[in-house]
Amino acid sequence: MPWQVLPYNCPINPVHAALLRTGKVLFFSGSGNDPKNIANAPLGAALWDVSNGTFSRPRIPLDSTGEPIDVFCAGQAFRPNGRLLVAGGTVQYDPFFGETATFVFAPTSETWIQVASMNRGRWYPTLVTLGSGRIFALSGLDQSSNLDRNPEIFTGDDWSIFSQSTSPIALYAHLFLLNNGRLFYSGAQFSGNNGVSPRILTIPDRFNQSITEQPISGLENPNFCDQAASLLLPPAQDQKVMIIGGGNGSATTRVNIVDLNAPSPIYTAAPSLNNPRMHHNAVILPDRTVFVCNGSRADEDVAQSLIPAEIYNPQTNTWTQVETPNVRGRVYHSVAVLLPDGSVATAGGNPERGIVEQRLEIYRPAYMSQPRPVIQSAPGFSGYGSTIIIRTPQAENIKWVNITRPMATTHGLDTEQRLVNVPISFRTNNTLTVTIPNNRNLAPPGYYMLSITNNNNVPSVASWIQLG
Repeated sequence: MPWQVLPYNCPINPVHAALLRTGKVLFFSGSGNDPKNIANAPLGAALWDVSNGTFSRPRIPLDSTGEPIDVFCAGQAFRPNGRLLVAGGTVQYDPFFGETATFVFAPTSETWIQVASMNRGRWYPTLVTLGSGRIFALSGLDQSSNLDRNPEIFTGDDWSIFSQSTSPIALYAHLFLLNNGRLFYSGAQFSGNNGVSPRILTIPDRFNQSITEQPISGLENPNFCDQAASLLLPPAQDQKVMIIGGGNGSATTRVNIVDLNAPSPIYTAAPSLNNPRMHHNAVILPDRTVFVCNGSRADEDVAQSLIPAEIYNPQTNTWTQVETPNVRGRVYHSVAVLLPDGSVATAGGNPERGIVEQRLEIYRPAYMSQPRPVIQSAPGFSGYGSTIIIRTPQAENIKWVNITRPMATTHGLDTEQRLVNVPISFRTNNTLTVTIPNNRNLAPPGYYMLSITNNNNVPSVASWIQLG
């Protein structure tokens, strides 16, 4: 069966998930949508060793007074060294006040390290890694539960805040780094768009200057984008963003695509989903298709959440309905991440406080049952514009080489996820010579999964490569 329920559970409510360069998956949730947990230290984090099905529980540091710091509903993005930056979270529930604290999670030592705090508290912020390796933080509720309209940038040592405010861009706004260094807000978000349409943001050189905003029109049903999914379609060079489903109480089947390489970008209709869904997850597979799973036809209604998964093929512009998961309830606070072997791990589901789906599932696409190409050796590091050699006995039958950035996701939001084409310039019967793109905005510095795909659209297991 393509779906497998694993014989063990996740020990926490897996609100956030990130694939680390070690191949392990970090789940974290802090208080986990339960204010009673705030007094319990350490707060929720679990490191999953997929290879043997075990979990460790890396402790989130306490504050200077010995109190827990709650990373529930923080933002996350990868630094160039492979560490996961986690910023913001929860100081108080109902109303929610945003946290200023910032951590990195170190994959090698498997520890949380507190770094410089943000200038403003942020609950439900969006973090995105820039081509410089710096990390941009947008939106979120501040320490007084007001929408924060002044973005910040983490330089590696400290945070700098912009003095000029942006439009009231929504919580967990879906942002994507474009190949020209600008950012695109797709329109997907959490809990309403605040009247702000999709737009391109241009970040100025100085923090006392304004971020310019270019609205993008054409999005159908813009008020039905709560808990939608969106992503940069593969390959990233095409600069096409797809928004999938979403809702406003009830869910929609709407799918739109915008070509951001066009002189005047505008959203246009694409084939609709077979089923309406919101609170779902979208994963770029190494065969350059898009896998959509989880979600509900009506907000957080678990009774309407057992929906067949779907796969979108950009080459044919079609959706194919595939197998239904075995577990109900993957709605709000569900996650899905691509693993290096090409399978997808999915977890979570928290339709109301105190109810948590802790079973884990693996989806194995059809290509995993086919003979797969093998990477025998490849470099673990490359500079931009550099030529590298991949050794594989299937070299003569390889049509694509990809680098895929590991996922770091929550609430259907993932600013990290992208698949970049690596052109093949020469081949022998057992080697591929390829050139890493010379654009840090197309592939921000950091770790990627390198994979090869044969003429039958079957990808290899990935190896890790760092760009810098």
